[in-house]
Amino acid sequence: MKLFSPLYRRAMEWSRHPHAPWYLGGMSFAESSFFPVPPDVMLAPMALANPARWWWLALITTVTSVLGGLAGYLIGYFAIDSILPWLQQSSYWPAYQTAVDWFAVWGFWAIFVAGFSPIPYKVFTIAAGGLSMALLPFIVASVIGRGLRFFLVAGLMAWGGARMEAVLHQQIDRLGWAVVVVVAVAGLWYGLG
Repeated sequence: MKLFSPLYRRAMEWSRHPHAPWYLGGMSFAESSFFPVPPDVMLAPMALANPARWWWLALITTVTSVLGGLAGYLIGYFAIDSILPWLQQSSYWPAYQTAVDWFAVWGFWAIFVAGFSPIPYKVFTIAAGGLSMALLPFIVASVIGRGLRFFLVAGLMAWGGARMEAVLHQQIDRLGWAVVVVVAVAGLWYGLG
């Protein structure tokens, strides 16, 4: 069933839109404080569609993501008591508890790892504010972690270029269904655990 191919074609069309960098920046900002979709899903096709500007796209994503992280920090700093009841009822509660535990042990490195990895960075930004982490180490860890991640994603897509786009287009349905299966299995495992 070719469900993902039309979506991939649409994403590639959107990534070539003149306002796409603005959309990328908005998504990056929002993802760092409240939005569930990572900016990589927009950054990767944009770097493929415009490989000569991959570094600029990675920079936009990094800067706006760190600014969104600061918004998450402020949410945690000023409103942690208001959002804790919602957080406890959400699927993010285990990640929040992990963030609190990690800060107690690793501090700066907790933000760095969350910024670079697929761990929900937004939860760590809110936790950092709620725990009153020093702002300068928070910003430095965010810039390094997010920058490494987004420059790596954009650079790999630009390096792969038209070949990568052709392979992705050809394999997108298999990859899409594989991701669905992995997420379903992870959800079942997590639910049973």
